[in-house]
Amino acid sequence: MLKGIPPILGPDLLSILRAMGHGDEIAIVDANYPAESAGPEIVRLDGITATDVLDAILTLMPLDSFVDSAAFAMQVVGEPDRREPVMEEFSQIISRHEPGFTLGTIERFAFYDRVKSAYAVVQTGERRLYGNVLLKKGIVRPVS
Repeated sequence: MLKGIPPILGPDLLSILRAMGHGDEIAIVDANYPAESAGPEIVRLDGITATDVLDAILTLMPLDSFVDSAAFAMQVVGEPDRREPVMEEFSQIISRHEPGFTLGTIERFAFYDRVKSAYAVVQTGERRLYGNVLLKKGIVRPVS
């Protein structure tokens, strides 16, 4: 155990978060997501919700402030403007850790394509539909 690091972030995921560079993306996906066929390295966190994983990751990882949106959820198929409750929770977590940042959405197959080029995928035990979020890593600014 380490002080200040959420215990659900094990050594494999911590190594990935540390190794990622500015602009790299990481996907947090639900239990139904086809993660094994996506391509990037997978870290499994079965039994843990996507919202808990997002909260833990954002305690350590900054979001990219050089792009219009650094966090995306998958749009609801056939209802692109609909926001599922899990998406609202994602938005609240993002706002708490990164004030001024918002959660965007992208079409389902565009989300799949983007995950294919992500640095890694975190497969959670999230059972709520559309419990998927993609994050673009930002920078840690020097202390002045």
